[in-house]
Amino acid sequence: MSFEPAPSSGPADAAGAEPRESDAGHEKRVDPLELFFDLVFVFAITQVTARLADHTTWDGLFRGLLVLSSIWWAWGAYAWLTNEVDGSRSGVRLTVFGSMAGMLVAALAIPGAFEDDAGVFAGAYLVVRVLHVALFAAGTDDVDVRMAARALAPTAVLAPAVLLVGAQLGGAAQVVLWLVALAVDYVGGALRGIEGWRLSPGHFAERHGLVVIIALGESILAIGVGAADVALGLATITAAALGIVVVAALWAAYFDRSTERVEAHLLARHGRDRNTAARDAFSFLHLPIVAGIVLLALGIKKTLEHVEDPLTLIPAVALCGGVALYLVAQAAYRRRCGVPAGADRLVAAAAAVALVPLVTAVPALAGLAALAAVCASMHVYELVRRGT
Repeated sequence: MSFEPAPSSGPADAAGAEPRESDAGHEKRVDPLELFFDLVFVFAITQVTARLADHTTWDGLFRGLLVLSSIWWAWGAYAWLTNEVDGSRSGVRLTVFGSMAGMLVAALAIPGAFEDDAGVFAGAYLVVRVLHVALFAAGTDDVDVRMAARALAPTAVLAPAVLLVGAQLGGAAQVVLWLVALAVDYVGGALRGIEGWRLSPGHFAERHGLVVIIALGESILAIGVGAADVALGLATITAAALGIVVVAALWAAYFDRSTERVEAHLLARHGRDRNTAARDAFSFLHLPIVAGIVLLALGIKKTLEHVEDPLTLIPAVALCGGVALYLVAQAAYRRRCGVPAGADRLVAAAAAVALVPLVTAVPALAGLAALAAVCASMHVYELVRRGT
C-alpha cells in the first residue's frame, strides 16, 4: 500500500487531532509511470471476466471473485506505494517494470488460477508482492520508509505462500487457503496500525477514479467481445447501444462532482483519521465497486451472445446484481468520506435486483433495455435534482 511515512509528531498526531506541517504541504498527482503500470491491471481485469465467462456456475463466480480480490489488493498496494516513491529514479522504474512482468504472468494464469496454472499464478503473485516491498527501498532514502518496508514484508510473503500451498493441494482445500490468504491481507490491513503515514488525498482520489474508468472500459470491451461472433443485426446493435447507456450512467454516477468533495474531506483530516478514511474508502470499498463492474461486463457479454434468448440465472444475476453492487458500494464509499449518497442510488440498486426474474424470462435484449431504463432514470433524476 502507498504510504508516505513521516516521523511521529507525538500523541496529538497519533490521535489525528492536530495537522502536521507535511500534511498541508505534500500533494502529488498521478504520473505516467503509474498509468503505465495500470496497463497490466487492465489485462488482469479482462482475464477475470474471461474466466467468469468460461465458468458460469456459482462456484466459478465465487472463485473468479477471489482472483479479483487478490489482484485488487496487489494493485492497491502499489497505489499506496507510488504516493511515496520518486518515479524518476531508475531503480524505481526498473522495479516497476519487473512488477509489471510479474503481474502480466499472473494475469496470463488467471483462467487456470485454480486449475493447471495455479502454481504459476501464485508464484507470479509472490514476485509482485515482494517487488512492492523492494520498491520502498529503491524509491527513497528515508529510514522510516525502509522500516515500513520491513513491517510489510511478512504479509507480502505469507499471503502468496499460502496460495502456493493451495496450488499443491487443489480442490476444496485450495479454496479455503485462498480465503486464508485474502484474510491475511484484508484483515491484516484493517488491523495494522497506520499512524505516522503521510497521504496525498488528491493523488489517491485521482488514482482510484482512473482505475474505475479502466474497469468501466472492461464493460465496453465486453460489448465488443460479445458481438464478435454474432451477426451484426439490429438486435445486436441495439444491445450494444443499451450497454453503453448502462456504462455511461455508472460513469456519471461516480464522476458527479463528488470526487472533489471526497478529496476535501480527506484534506480536512490529519494523521490516523485521514489514513483510516482513505484505507476504508479506497482500498476496501472500491473493491466491490470494481467487482460490480466486472460482473456487469460478464452480463453484457452474455447478453450480446444471446440477444434473442432469456439469460440464465447466473448471467442475469451478474448483469443486474453487478449494477446494484456498484451503486451500493459507491454509496458506502461516499458516506465514508462524508459525502451524502442520496437515496436514489439505493432505490436504483433495489430496482436492478428486482429485474433479475424478468431478465431470466424475457429475451436478453429486453432485459438489458429494462436495466438501461433504470440507470438512465437514476441519472435523469440526479440531473433534475441538481438543476443541471
